[in-house]
Amino acid sequence: MNEAEFSQLVDDVMFSIEESIDDSGANIDYENTGGLLTLTCDINGSQIILSRQSALKEIWLAAVSGGFHFTLQGDDPKRWCNTVSGQLLTTMLADACMAQANEQVDFAF
Repeated sequence: MNEAEFSQLVDDVMFSIEESIDDSGANIDYENTGGLLTLTCDINGSQIILSRQSALKEIWLAAVSGGFHFTLQGDDPKRWCNTVSGQLLTTMLADACMAQANEQVDFAF
């Protein structure tokens, strides 16, 4: 996968995350700037940050619970898995939203 393909896949994932938050009605604001998606939890101002790491072909997630790296697994362009535990990005992101914002967001895209 070249850098342009990687960037398009990450853009699609980040857009899907934004749509999931909008659809959920959660009190979570987001800002997408230069490959960095920042989610801000209205209840306490804490943040969840997703960043594109082009050189490594990874998405990084930073939350109160820690920092995590995700790589694309298999042929599914939305199957980003934790490089250590194998957990899906969508699952870990939903857990972070629940822990930090007390909001349930379904990231089943």
